[in-house]
Amino acid sequence: MGKGFFNVPIAVNEPVMSYAPGSAERKAVLEAYKSLFNSKVEVPMYINGKDVKTGNTRTMSPPHDHKHIVGEYHLAEKEHVEEAISTALEARKSWSQMPWEQRAGIFLKAAELIAGPYRAKINAATMIAQSKNIYQAEIDAACELIDFLRFNVQFMSDIYMEQPESTSAAWNRVEYRPLEGFTYAVTPFNFTAIAGNLPACMALMGNVVVWKPSDSQVYSAKVIMDIFKEAGVPDGVINVVFGDPVMITNTVLASPDFSGLHFTGSTHVFKELWKQIGNNIHNYKTYPRIVGETGGKDFIVAHKTADAKQVATAIARGAFEFQGQKCSAASRAYIPKGIWADVKAHLIEDMESFKMGSPEDMNNFITAVIHEGSFDKLAKYIDAAKADSDAEIIAGGNYDKSKGYFIEPTVIVTTDPKYTTMCTELFGPVITIYVYDDEAYSETLKLVDETSEYALTGAILSRDRYAVEEATKVLQNAAGNFYINDKPTGAVVGQQPFGGARASGTNDKAGSAQNLMRWVSPRLIKETFVTPTDYRYPFLG
Repeated sequence: MGKGFFNVPIAVNEPVMSYAPGSAERKAVLEAYKSLFNSKVEVPMYINGKDVKTGNTRTMSPPHDHKHIVGEYHLAEKEHVEEAISTALEARKSWSQMPWEQRAGIFLKAAELIAGPYRAKINAATMIAQSKNIYQAEIDAACELIDFLRFNVQFMSDIYMEQPESTSAAWNRVEYRPLEGFTYAVTPFNFTAIAGNLPACMALMGNVVVWKPSDSQVYSAKVIMDIFKEAGVPDGVINVVFGDPVMITNTVLASPDFSGLHFTGSTHVFKELWKQIGNNIHNYKTYPRIVGETGGKDFIVAHKTADAKQVATAIARGAFEFQGQKCSAASRAYIPKGIWADVKAHLIEDMESFKMGSPEDMNNFITAVIHEGSFDKLAKYIDAAKADSDAEIIAGGNYDKSKGYFIEPTVIVTTDPKYTTMCTELFGPVITIYVYDDEAYSETLKLVDETSEYALTGAILSRDRYAVEEATKVLQNAAGNFYINDKPTGAVVGQQPFGGARASGTNDKAGSAQNLMRWVSPRLIKETFVTPTDYRYPFLG
C-alpha cells in the first residue's frame, strides 16, 4: 500500500482466495461451516453495547436445509427501538467529536479482522444463512466488505482534503460534520457486505446508527457485529434491532431526531418509506437524507457480431450465480437470430453441467433460494410459462422444496418482448430471452429502454464498435451500471461504484466518495484576519 492524504493507506482490493481442493483456506472454511452448522447460536439484539434478550425468539434455518435449526434470534418491542434511538443520541455526543483518524482506525481494524481471523467464520456464516457457494461468499462477505471498509477510509480522507480557496485576508475551511440526530440502516439478505457497509459507512463519518438487518441475514449479521465490537466501535454508535419491520420503522421515523435513511431492498418498501418520511417532514429537526438501492430488471443485449460462447457465459454467470438473487442479476436477454442457435447450444451445455445442492459440497454451483416465499413466487411464474403459448422453457423448469428451497436454473424463451417475465422482477434463477431479427438492433435497443421501470444494470456484447456506441447512447438512462462485453454483475468497490436510477434507487453509488458525502453536513468557516472598522466602501466617495 502507498500513502494517501494524512498518511492514510491507499486502499487496494482484497485478493480473492481460490478455495481450490487441498488448499488451507478450503479446509478452514469447511471446518468453520461444520462447527457453525452443528451448533445452536443465540443472537441477541445489541443496544448501547449490551446484548439484549427479550425471550420472544424466532428460529434460523439454512435455505438449503430448512428443517435444520442453527439458532434463534430475539425480537424487539417498541421500547427496545426507543432505547436504541436514545442511546444512539447519547453516544453521538462523544462519537461525533472523535477525531476522524480514530474512527478510521476502528474500521481499518475491522477490515483486517475480516481479512484474517474472521475470514472463514464470516464466509461460513454467509454460506449457511444465505446459501452462497464458497466463491460467492468469499467475494461478498470477505472481499467486498473488506474493500468497503478500506476504501471508505480513503474516500473520507479525500473528502476532507477538498477545501475552498483562501486569501491573505481570510482563511476559508469546510468542516464535514456528521448529520444532526441519528441514522437508520435497513439492509437486505443477499449481500453480507451491504449489510455491513450501510451502517459502517455512516458511522465512519461520525453518525450514530440504528440498524435493522433482514430477518434472513441475522446469522451472518451477528458475525459482522462481533467484528465491529472487537474492532472497537464504541457502545451506542451502532445499535442492532430485529423484528417487526413495520413497528421498528414506524418508531424510528416518528422520532424528531431522525436524520437519514440508508436502505437496500425492494422498490415498493423504499417508496413507502419515502412517503412516510414526507408525511412526517414537519416533525423533523432537519431534512432527512434518503439513500436507497432497490430492484432491477437487468438486461443482456447481444449484437449479431457478438461471440456466441461469450454471450452464453455472460448469461450463465450473470443470471444464475447466487441463484439470480443479486440486485444486478441478468433476468432478460435479447439475442439476434443469427447467433441464437449457437448461444442456445452453449448455454444448455453449460447448464447441464451445473451441480445443485448444499454449499458445503464445493462442487455445487447452484444452491437454494432464500426462503419459501421466494420459492413459491418463482414456482408460480415457471408454471405459468409452461402453460403460456407465447413462452417456452428450453432449460430447467423444475423445483423442489422438500429439503431446501431449490429452484432449477430456468431459461424461458418468449415471442412477446413484453411477456410478464421480461418485465417483472423475479429475483431468482430465471432468465427470459427474446430472439430478435438481426437487422432490428436499433429497434430492440429502444425496446430494452422502454420495457422496465428499473434502471440498475445492463450489458451489451458486440464486436462492432458502432453497435457498442449506439447502445451506450440509447441505453443511457436504462442502467446506472453499464457493462460492455461482460455480464451485468460483479461490481468491485473502488472500480465500479454501484447504483441505479428510475425505480432502482437514488443512484448514490455505494463504493464511492459520492455515497459518503450524503452522510455529512458541511459547515463553511471563514476567518477574517483584519476586521473592517468602517462600513463605507470607496464608491461612496
